[in-house]
Amino acid sequence: MISGKPEHFSRREFARRAGMLAAAGIFAPENNILNPFPQPAVKKITIKNVSANFEREPLNPYRFKGSAITDSWQAIAMLESDSGIRKVGLGTQGVLWSDSKVFAAHSESAGNALMYAMSERALQMIKGTSFNDPVQLLDDMLPEVLAYGKKITGNAELRKTFALNALVCVDNAAWLLYAQENGMKQFDEMVPAAYRPGLSYRHEKVASIPSFAVGTSPERIKQAADEGYFILKLKTGAAGTQQEMIEKDIAFLTAVHRAIGHYETPYTQNGKIPYYFDANGRYEKKETLLRFLDHAKKIGAFDQIAVIEEPFEESNEAFVGDLGVRVAADESAHTVEDAAHRIELGYSAIAVKAIAKTLSMTMKITQLAYEKKVPCFCADLTVNPILVDWNKNVAARLQPFPGMSVGLQETNGHQYYKNWDKLVTFHPMPNGSWTKTQKGVYLTDKSFYVESGGILAPSAHYEAMFAG
Repeated sequence: MISGKPEHFSRREFARRAGMLAAAGIFAPENNILNPFPQPAVKKITIKNVSANFEREPLNPYRFKGSAITDSWQAIAMLESDSGIRKVGLGTQGVLWSDSKVFAAHSESAGNALMYAMSERALQMIKGTSFNDPVQLLDDMLPEVLAYGKKITGNAELRKTFALNALVCVDNAAWLLYAQENGMKQFDEMVPAAYRPGLSYRHEKVASIPSFAVGTSPERIKQAADEGYFILKLKTGAAGTQQEMIEKDIAFLTAVHRAIGHYETPYTQNGKIPYYFDANGRYEKKETLLRFLDHAKKIGAFDQIAVIEEPFEESNEAFVGDLGVRVAADESAHTVEDAAHRIELGYSAIAVKAIAKTLSMTMKITQLAYEKKVPCFCADLTVNPILVDWNKNVAARLQPFPGMSVGLQETNGHQYYKNWDKLVTFHPMPNGSWTKTQKGVYLTDKSFYVESGGILAPSAHYEAMFAG
Protein backbone atom coordinates (compact mmCIF):
# COMPACT_ATOMS: atom_id res chain seq x y z
CA MET A 1 0.00 0.00 0.00
CA ILE A 2 1.20 3.49 -0.77
CA SER A 3 1.70 5.75 2.18
CA GLY A 4 -0.40 8.89 2.17
CA LYS A 5 2.51 10.72 3.80
CA PRO A 6 4.81 12.35 1.26
CA GLU A 7 8.43 12.75 2.32
CA HIS A 8 8.31 16.55 2.51
CA PHE A 9 5.53 16.57 5.16
CA SER A 10 6.54 16.57 8.81
CA ARG A 11 4.95 13.94 11.01
CA ARG A 12 3.18 16.67 12.98
CA GLU A 13 1.78 18.34 9.85
CA PHE A 14 0.55 15.01 8.49
CA ALA A 15 -1.15 14.20 11.79
CA ARG A 16 -2.74 17.63 11.93
CA ARG A 17 -4.23 17.29 8.42
CA ALA A 18 -5.36 13.73 9.09
CA GLY A 19 -7.11 14.89 12.26
CA MET A 20 -8.90 17.68 10.44
CA LEU A 21 -10.13 15.37 7.68
CA ALA A 22 -11.08 12.63 10.13
CA ALA A 23 -13.25 15.14 11.93
CA ALA A 24 -14.88 15.94 8.61
CA GLY A 25 -15.50 12.24 7.97
CA ILE A 26 -13.21 12.15 4.94
CA PHE A 27 -10.27 10.11 6.22
CA ALA A 28 -11.27 6.44 6.24
CA PRO A 29 -9.17 3.44 7.27
CA GLU A 30 -7.19 0.90 5.25
CA ASN A 31 -6.53 2.00 1.68
CA ASN A 32 -8.55 5.20 1.97
CA ILE A 33 -5.65 7.60 1.66
CA LEU A 34 -5.57 11.17 2.84
CA ASN A 35 -4.97 13.33 -0.21
CA PRO A 36 -1.93 15.26 1.00
CA PHE A 37 -2.05 18.02 -1.57
CA PRO A 38 -3.47 21.35 -0.42
CA GLN A 39 -6.12 22.83 -2.71
CA PRO A 40 -4.38 25.80 -4.32
CA ALA A 41 -5.88 29.10 -5.36
CA VAL A 42 -6.13 28.36 -9.07
CA LYS A 43 -5.32 30.72 -11.91
CA LYS A 44 -7.83 32.03 -14.40
CA ILE A 45 -6.77 30.49 -17.72
CA THR A 46 -7.49 32.23 -21.03
CA ILE A 47 -7.62 30.09 -24.19
CA LYS A 48 -5.79 31.89 -26.98
CA ASN A 49 -5.70 29.25 -29.70
CA VAL A 50 -7.49 25.98 -30.47
CA SER A 51 -7.13 23.26 -33.07
CA ALA A 52 -8.32 19.73 -33.76
CA ASN A 53 -7.53 16.64 -35.78
CA PHE A 54 -8.50 12.98 -35.86
CA GLU A 55 -7.17 9.58 -36.82
CA ARG A 56 -9.18 6.60 -37.98
CA GLU A 57 -8.33 3.23 -36.50
CA PRO A 58 -9.73 0.00 -38.00
CA LEU A 59 -11.36 -2.47 -35.62
CA ASN A 60 -12.15 -6.13 -35.64
CA PRO A 61 -15.98 -5.93 -35.73
CA TYR A 62 -17.36 -5.33 -32.23
CA ARG A 63 -21.01 -6.41 -32.01
CA PHE A 64 -23.47 -4.94 -29.50
CA LYS A 65 -26.84 -3.14 -29.47
CA GLY A 66 -27.90 -5.30 -32.40
CA SER A 67 -25.22 -3.76 -34.63
CA ALA A 68 -21.42 -3.53 -34.94
CA ILE A 69 -18.61 -0.99 -35.15
CA THR A 70 -15.62 -1.46 -37.46
CA ASP A 71 -13.90 1.94 -37.36
CA SER A 72 -12.82 4.04 -34.37
CA TRP A 73 -12.09 7.74 -34.67
CA GLN A 74 -9.52 9.17 -32.28
CA ALA A 75 -10.39 12.85 -31.79
CA ILE A 76 -7.50 15.10 -30.82
CA ALA A 77 -7.96 18.62 -29.43
CA MET A 78 -5.31 21.28 -28.84
CA LEU A 79 -5.69 24.17 -26.39
CA GLU A 80 -3.14 26.96 -26.07
CA SER A 81 -3.34 29.48 -23.24
CA ASP A 82 -2.31 33.12 -23.44
CA SER A 83 0.79 32.20 -21.43
CA GLY A 84 1.93 30.05 -24.36
CA ILE A 85 1.31 26.62 -22.86
CA ARG A 86 -0.10 24.08 -25.34
CA LYS A 87 -1.81 20.87 -24.37
CA VAL A 88 -3.20 18.07 -26.54
CA GLY A 89 -6.19 16.05 -25.35
CA LEU A 90 -7.59 12.78 -26.68
CA GLY A 91 -11.02 11.29 -27.10
CA THR A 92 -12.25 8.04 -28.65
CA GLN A 93 -15.62 8.38 -30.39
CA GLY A 94 -18.37 5.89 -29.60
CA VAL A 95 -21.34 6.69 -31.82
CA LEU A 96 -23.17 3.37 -31.48
CA TRP A 97 -22.65 3.32 -27.71
CA SER A 98 -23.66 6.93 -27.09
CA ASP A 99 -26.68 7.15 -29.43
CA SER A 100 -27.68 4.11 -31.48
CA LYS A 101 -30.28 6.17 -33.38
CA VAL A 102 -27.56 8.40 -34.83
CA PHE A 103 -25.57 5.29 -35.72
CA ALA A 104 -28.57 3.72 -37.45
CA ALA A 105 -29.50 6.88 -39.37
CA HIS A 106 -26.08 7.38 -40.98
CA SER A 107 -23.13 5.52 -42.40
CA GLU A 108 -20.50 4.68 -39.77
CA SER A 109 -18.18 7.42 -41.06
CA ALA A 110 -20.95 10.02 -41.20
CA GLY A 111 -21.91 9.31 -37.58
CA ASN A 112 -18.30 9.83 -36.55
CA ALA A 113 -18.07 13.01 -38.62
CA LEU A 114 -21.11 14.44 -36.83
CA MET A 115 -19.57 13.80 -33.41
CA TYR A 116 -16.25 15.26 -34.55
CA ALA A 117 -18.07 18.39 -35.77
CA MET A 118 -19.42 18.82 -32.22
CA SER A 119 -15.88 18.62 -30.79
CA GLU A 120 -14.79 21.29 -33.26
CA ARG A 121 -17.80 23.44 -32.36
CA ALA A 122 -16.85 23.25 -28.67
CA LEU A 123 -13.29 24.38 -29.43
CA GLN A 124 -14.50 27.35 -31.44
CA MET A 125 -16.92 28.30 -28.63
CA ILE A 126 -14.20 28.48 -25.99
CA LYS A 127 -11.53 30.19 -28.07
CA GLY A 128 -10.83 33.56 -26.43
CA THR A 129 -12.72 32.66 -23.25
CA SER A 130 -11.37 32.03 -19.75
CA PHE A 131 -11.95 29.31 -17.17
CA ASN A 132 -10.91 28.56 -13.60
CA ASP A 133 -11.25 24.79 -13.68
CA PRO A 134 -12.33 22.18 -16.26
CA VAL A 135 -15.51 21.23 -14.39
CA GLN A 136 -16.81 24.77 -14.77
CA LEU A 137 -15.68 24.80 -18.42
CA LEU A 138 -17.64 21.61 -19.15
CA ASP A 139 -20.76 23.02 -17.49
CA ASP A 140 -20.45 26.07 -19.74
CA MET A 141 -19.95 24.03 -22.95
CA LEU A 142 -22.41 21.17 -22.62
CA PRO A 143 -25.80 22.89 -23.24
CA GLU A 144 -24.70 24.65 -26.43
CA VAL A 145 -22.82 21.63 -27.81
CA LEU A 146 -25.85 19.42 -27.16
CA ALA A 147 -28.14 21.94 -28.91
CA TYR A 148 -25.75 22.07 -31.87
CA GLY A 149 -25.68 18.28 -31.99
CA LYS A 150 -29.46 18.08 -32.12
CA LYS A 151 -29.41 20.45 -35.06
CA ILE A 152 -26.76 18.74 -37.18
CA THR A 153 -27.95 15.19 -36.49
CA GLY A 154 -31.59 16.14 -37.06
CA ASN A 155 -32.35 14.30 -33.83
CA ALA A 156 -34.27 16.42 -31.33
CA GLU A 157 -33.86 13.63 -28.75
CA LEU A 158 -30.09 13.38 -29.10
CA ARG A 159 -28.70 11.79 -25.95
CA LYS A 160 -26.54 13.90 -23.65
CA THR A 161 -23.97 11.13 -23.68
CA PHE A 162 -23.36 11.80 -27.38
CA ALA A 163 -22.44 15.41 -26.57
CA LEU A 164 -20.32 14.37 -23.59
CA ASN A 165 -18.47 11.85 -25.76
CA ALA A 166 -17.74 14.65 -28.25
CA LEU A 167 -16.37 16.77 -25.40
CA VAL A 168 -13.92 14.21 -24.00
CA CYS A 169 -10.96 15.39 -26.11
CA VAL A 170 -11.62 19.03 -25.17
CA ASP A 171 -12.09 18.23 -21.48
CA ASN A 172 -8.95 16.08 -21.59
CA ALA A 173 -6.89 18.97 -22.98
CA ALA A 174 -8.43 21.37 -20.44
CA TRP A 175 -7.33 19.17 -17.50
CA LEU A 176 -3.79 18.98 -18.86
CA LEU A 177 -3.69 22.75 -19.35
CA TYR A 178 -5.17 23.34 -15.90
CA ALA A 179 -2.53 21.07 -14.33
CA GLN A 180 0.44 22.74 -15.98
CA GLU A 181 -0.80 26.29 -15.51
CA ASN A 182 -1.17 25.59 -11.79
CA GLY A 183 2.06 23.60 -11.35
CA MET A 184 0.26 20.32 -10.61
CA LYS A 185 2.41 17.27 -11.25
CA GLN A 186 0.14 14.42 -10.12
CA PHE A 187 -3.45 13.37 -10.70
CA ASP A 188 -4.28 13.75 -6.99
CA GLU A 189 -3.27 17.42 -7.10
CA MET A 190 -5.69 18.01 -9.97
CA VAL A 191 -8.76 16.68 -8.15
CA PRO A 192 -10.74 19.60 -6.69
CA ALA A 193 -11.45 19.29 -2.96
CA ALA A 194 -15.19 18.77 -3.53
CA TYR A 195 -14.54 15.52 -5.44
CA ARG A 196 -11.65 14.06 -3.43
CA PRO A 197 -13.68 11.81 -1.08
CA GLY A 198 -15.14 9.89 -4.05
CA LEU A 199 -11.62 9.28 -5.39
CA SER A 200 -9.90 8.59 -2.09
CA TYR A 201 -9.08 4.87 -2.25
CA ARG A 202 -5.76 3.40 -3.38
CA HIS A 203 -6.05 -0.04 -4.90
CA GLU A 204 -2.79 -1.93 -5.32
CA LYS A 205 -4.33 -3.90 -8.18
CA VAL A 206 -7.05 -3.15 -10.71
CA ALA A 207 -8.84 -5.95 -12.54
CA SER A 208 -8.37 -5.88 -16.29
CA ILE A 209 -11.80 -6.80 -17.65
CA PRO A 210 -11.97 -7.93 -21.29
CA SER A 211 -15.24 -7.57 -23.18
CA PHE A 212 -16.84 -10.20 -25.37
CA ALA A 213 -19.26 -9.29 -28.13
CA VAL A 214 -22.65 -10.86 -28.62
CA GLY A 215 -22.18 -14.29 -30.14
CA THR A 216 -18.70 -14.96 -28.76
CA SER A 217 -18.01 -18.68 -28.48
CA PRO A 218 -17.73 -20.20 -25.00
CA GLU A 219 -14.33 -21.59 -26.07
CA ARG A 220 -12.99 -18.04 -26.52
CA ILE A 221 -14.36 -17.03 -23.12
CA LYS A 222 -12.79 -20.10 -21.50
CA GLN A 223 -9.48 -19.18 -23.14
CA ALA A 224 -9.59 -15.75 -21.45
CA ALA A 225 -10.31 -17.35 -18.08
CA ASP A 226 -7.40 -19.72 -18.63
CA GLU A 227 -5.17 -16.67 -19.28
CA GLY A 228 -6.01 -15.36 -15.80
CA TYR A 229 -8.87 -12.94 -16.50
CA PHE A 230 -11.27 -13.50 -13.63
CA ILE A 231 -14.11 -11.08 -14.40
CA LEU A 232 -15.38 -10.95 -17.95
CA LYS A 233 -17.79 -8.48 -19.55
CA LEU A 234 -20.31 -10.49 -21.52
CA LYS A 235 -22.51 -8.69 -24.03
CA THR A 236 -26.08 -9.95 -24.17
CA GLY A 237 -29.08 -8.59 -26.04
CA ALA A 238 -28.60 -10.71 -29.15
CA ALA A 239 -29.92 -9.47 -32.50
CA GLY A 240 -33.47 -10.31 -33.53
CA THR A 241 -36.91 -10.07 -31.96
CA GLN A 242 -37.27 -10.02 -28.19
CA GLN A 243 -38.21 -13.71 -28.27
CA GLU A 244 -35.21 -14.58 -30.43
CA MET A 245 -32.98 -12.43 -28.23
CA ILE A 246 -33.92 -14.05 -24.93
CA GLU A 247 -33.57 -17.56 -26.34
CA LYS A 248 -30.08 -16.76 -27.63
CA ASP A 249 -29.11 -15.02 -24.38
CA ILE A 250 -30.27 -17.96 -22.27
CA ALA A 251 -28.34 -20.39 -24.46
CA PHE A 252 -25.26 -18.14 -24.15
CA LEU A 253 -25.56 -18.00 -20.35
CA THR A 254 -25.82 -21.79 -20.20
CA ALA A 255 -22.75 -22.26 -22.39
CA VAL A 256 -20.68 -19.73 -20.44
CA HIS A 257 -21.58 -21.20 -17.07
CA ARG A 258 -20.76 -24.68 -18.28
CA ALA A 259 -17.39 -23.47 -19.60
CA ILE A 260 -16.13 -21.33 -16.67
CA GLY A 261 -18.66 -21.51 -13.83
CA HIS A 262 -16.40 -23.79 -11.79
CA TYR A 263 -13.30 -21.57 -12.05
CA GLU A 264 -11.91 -20.06 -8.85
CA THR A 265 -10.26 -16.70 -8.13
CA PRO A 266 -8.58 -15.14 -5.09
CA TYR A 267 -10.13 -11.75 -5.84
CA THR A 268 -13.74 -12.47 -4.86
CA GLN A 269 -15.27 -13.09 -1.46
CA ASN A 270 -16.88 -16.37 -2.53
CA GLY A 271 -13.85 -17.51 -4.54
CA LYS A 272 -15.91 -17.90 -7.73
CA ILE A 273 -15.60 -16.15 -11.07
CA PRO A 274 -18.11 -13.26 -11.25
CA TYR A 275 -20.26 -12.60 -14.32
CA TYR A 276 -20.69 -9.06 -15.65
CA PHE A 277 -23.49 -8.88 -18.24
CA ASP A 278 -24.19 -5.85 -20.41
CA ALA A 279 -27.39 -5.80 -22.44
CA ASN A 280 -26.89 -2.23 -23.73
CA GLY A 281 -30.59 -1.39 -23.37
CA ARG A 282 -31.84 -4.26 -25.56
CA TYR A 283 -34.44 -5.63 -23.12
CA GLU A 284 -37.82 -3.99 -23.67
CA LYS A 285 -39.60 -5.43 -20.64
CA LYS A 286 -38.66 -6.33 -17.09
CA GLU A 287 -40.40 -9.68 -17.57
CA THR A 288 -37.89 -10.64 -20.26
CA LEU A 289 -34.98 -9.89 -17.94
CA LEU A 290 -36.68 -11.96 -15.23
CA ARG A 291 -36.71 -14.92 -17.63
CA PHE A 292 -32.94 -14.55 -17.98
CA LEU A 293 -32.49 -14.37 -14.20
CA ASP A 294 -34.82 -17.30 -13.57
CA HIS A 295 -32.76 -19.38 -15.95
CA ALA A 296 -29.58 -18.30 -14.12
CA LYS A 297 -31.13 -19.60 -10.87
CA LYS A 298 -32.15 -22.85 -12.56
CA ILE A 299 -28.59 -23.63 -13.71
CA GLY A 300 -26.85 -22.37 -10.54
CA ALA A 301 -25.33 -19.25 -12.12
CA PHE A 302 -27.42 -16.61 -10.32
CA ASP A 303 -25.12 -16.16 -7.31
CA GLN A 304 -22.17 -15.49 -9.62
CA ILE A 305 -23.82 -12.53 -11.35
CA ALA A 306 -21.87 -9.53 -10.01
CA VAL A 307 -23.72 -6.96 -12.09
CA ILE A 308 -26.09 -6.50 -15.02
CA GLU A 309 -25.46 -3.26 -16.86
CA GLU A 310 -28.12 -1.20 -18.64
CA PRO A 311 -30.71 -3.90 -19.37
CA PHE A 312 -33.33 -1.35 -20.49
CA GLU A 313 -33.61 1.66 -22.72
CA GLU A 314 -33.27 4.92 -20.84
CA SER A 315 -36.95 5.73 -21.33
CA ASN A 316 -37.90 2.57 -19.43
CA GLU A 317 -38.51 3.73 -15.85
CA ALA A 318 -38.93 0.23 -14.41
CA PHE A 319 -37.73 -0.17 -10.83
CA VAL A 320 -34.80 -2.59 -10.70
CA GLY A 321 -34.10 -2.70 -6.97
CA ASP A 322 -36.19 -5.85 -6.50
CA LEU A 323 -34.45 -8.18 -8.96
CA GLY A 324 -32.05 -9.71 -6.45
CA VAL A 325 -29.01 -8.71 -8.50
CA ARG A 326 -26.99 -5.51 -8.73
CA VAL A 327 -28.05 -3.48 -11.77
CA ALA A 328 -25.70 -0.79 -13.06
CA ALA A 329 -26.41 2.39 -14.98
CA ASP A 330 -24.00 3.33 -17.75
CA GLU A 331 -25.07 5.37 -20.77
CA SER A 332 -28.32 6.41 -19.03
CA ALA A 333 -26.28 8.11 -16.27
CA HIS A 334 -25.23 10.93 -18.59
CA THR A 335 -24.88 13.57 -15.90
CA VAL A 336 -24.84 13.65 -12.11
CA GLU A 337 -28.57 14.47 -12.13
CA ASP A 338 -29.32 11.47 -14.33
CA ALA A 339 -27.21 9.25 -12.07
CA ALA A 340 -29.23 10.42 -9.06
CA HIS A 341 -32.46 9.50 -10.87
CA ARG A 342 -31.15 6.03 -11.74
CA ILE A 343 -30.29 5.46 -8.08
CA GLU A 344 -33.92 6.33 -7.22
CA LEU A 345 -35.01 3.64 -9.71
CA GLY A 346 -33.06 1.02 -7.78
CA TYR A 347 -29.82 1.01 -9.78
CA SER A 348 -27.20 -0.03 -7.24
CA ALA A 349 -23.99 0.48 -9.22
CA ILE A 350 -22.72 2.98 -11.78
CA ALA A 351 -20.32 2.30 -14.63
CA VAL A 352 -18.25 5.46 -14.85
CA LYS A 353 -16.35 6.48 -17.95
CA ALA A 354 -13.90 9.35 -17.69
CA ILE A 355 -12.96 8.39 -21.25
CA ALA A 356 -16.51 8.60 -22.62
CA LYS A 357 -18.42 11.13 -20.50
CA THR A 358 -15.44 13.38 -19.58
CA LEU A 359 -13.33 13.34 -16.43
CA SER A 360 -15.21 16.44 -15.24
CA MET A 361 -18.63 14.78 -15.27
CA THR A 362 -17.15 11.55 -13.91
CA MET A 363 -15.81 13.36 -10.84
CA LYS A 364 -19.31 14.67 -10.10
CA ILE A 365 -20.85 11.21 -10.51
CA THR A 366 -18.25 9.38 -8.41
CA GLN A 367 -18.74 11.90 -5.59
CA LEU A 368 -22.54 11.49 -5.67
CA ALA A 369 -22.13 7.70 -5.67
CA TYR A 370 -19.71 7.90 -2.73
CA GLU A 371 -22.20 9.95 -0.74
CA LYS A 372 -25.06 7.58 -1.62
CA LYS A 373 -22.87 4.51 -0.92
CA VAL A 374 -23.42 3.23 -4.46
CA PRO A 375 -20.36 1.38 -5.81
CA CYS A 376 -18.76 2.38 -9.10
CA PHE A 377 -16.46 0.68 -11.55
CA CYS A 378 -14.85 1.84 -14.79
CA ALA A 379 -16.20 0.68 -18.12
CA ASP A 380 -14.43 1.10 -21.45
CA LEU A 381 -15.34 2.61 -24.80
CA THR A 382 -12.71 0.61 -26.72
CA VAL A 383 -10.30 3.48 -26.17
CA ASN A 384 -6.62 3.90 -27.02
CA PRO A 385 -3.83 3.00 -24.55
CA ILE A 386 -3.39 6.54 -23.20
CA LEU A 387 -7.10 6.86 -22.40
CA VAL A 388 -6.97 3.41 -20.75
CA ASP A 389 -4.70 5.04 -18.18
CA TRP A 390 -6.99 8.06 -17.75
CA ASN A 391 -9.69 5.54 -16.84
CA LYS A 392 -7.27 3.59 -14.64
CA ASN A 393 -6.53 6.69 -12.57
CA VAL A 394 -10.23 6.70 -11.65
CA ALA A 395 -10.62 2.92 -11.26
CA ALA A 396 -7.68 2.72 -8.85
CA ARG A 397 -9.24 5.36 -6.58
CA LEU A 398 -12.83 4.10 -6.37
CA GLN A 399 -14.12 2.42 -3.22
CA PRO A 400 -14.00 -1.42 -3.41
CA PHE A 401 -16.82 -3.09 -5.29
CA PRO A 402 -18.86 -5.35 -2.96
CA GLY A 403 -17.47 -8.86 -2.78
CA MET A 404 -14.21 -7.99 -4.56
CA SER A 405 -10.76 -7.04 -3.34
CA VAL A 406 -9.39 -5.09 -6.32
CA GLY A 407 -10.45 -2.12 -8.42
CA LEU A 408 -12.45 -2.85 -11.57
CA GLN A 409 -11.75 -1.59 -15.06
CA GLU A 410 -13.01 -2.88 -18.35
CA THR A 411 -10.42 -2.51 -21.11
CA ASN A 412 -11.00 -4.14 -24.47
CA GLY A 413 -8.93 -2.13 -26.96
CA HIS A 414 -6.32 -4.87 -27.24
CA GLN A 415 -9.11 -7.19 -28.42
CA TYR A 416 -10.59 -4.97 -31.11
CA TYR A 417 -8.01 -2.49 -32.50
CA LYS A 418 -6.24 -4.02 -35.47
CA ASN A 419 -3.20 -1.80 -34.80
CA TRP A 420 -3.17 -1.94 -30.98
CA ASP A 421 0.59 -2.51 -30.77
CA LYS A 422 1.21 0.64 -32.82
CA LEU A 423 -1.11 2.66 -30.56
CA VAL A 424 0.83 1.46 -27.50
CA THR A 425 3.95 3.18 -28.90
CA PHE A 426 2.12 6.54 -28.72
CA HIS A 427 1.85 6.21 -24.92
CA PRO A 428 4.41 8.45 -23.17
CA MET A 429 5.27 5.61 -20.74
CA PRO A 430 4.51 2.40 -22.65
CA ASN A 431 6.72 0.29 -20.38
CA GLY A 432 5.21 1.47 -17.10
CA SER A 433 4.66 -1.36 -14.61
CA TRP A 434 0.94 -0.59 -14.65
CA THR A 435 0.39 -0.70 -18.44
CA LYS A 436 0.26 -4.45 -19.05
CA THR A 437 -2.25 -6.96 -17.71
CA GLN A 438 -0.57 -9.54 -15.48
CA LYS A 439 -2.72 -12.59 -14.70
CA GLY A 440 -5.92 -10.62 -15.07
CA VAL A 441 -4.90 -7.47 -13.17
CA TYR A 442 -2.99 -4.23 -13.57
CA LEU A 443 -0.44 -3.55 -10.84
CA THR A 444 -1.22 -0.05 -9.61
CA ASP A 445 1.93 0.22 -7.53
CA LYS A 446 3.73 3.24 -6.10
CA SER A 447 5.13 4.20 -9.51
CA PHE A 448 1.60 4.30 -10.96
CA TYR A 449 0.47 6.89 -8.42
CA VAL A 450 3.72 8.90 -8.61
CA GLU A 451 3.55 9.04 -12.43
CA SER A 452 -0.27 9.29 -12.59
CA GLY A 453 -0.16 6.42 -15.06
CA GLY A 454 1.77 8.63 -17.48
CA ILE A 455 -1.26 10.69 -18.46
CA LEU A 456 0.29 14.07 -17.63
CA ALA A 457 3.33 13.45 -19.84
CA PRO A 458 3.15 14.51 -23.52
CA SER A 459 2.71 12.00 -26.33
CA ALA A 460 5.18 12.78 -29.11
CA HIS A 461 2.86 11.32 -31.76
CA TYR A 462 -0.15 13.46 -30.92
CA GLU A 463 1.90 16.58 -30.10
CA ALA A 464 3.46 16.40 -33.58
CA MET A 465 0.03 16.96 -35.16
CA PHE A 466 0.10 20.55 -33.95
CA ALA A 467 3.79 21.36 -34.41
CA GLY A 468 4.70 24.65 -36.05
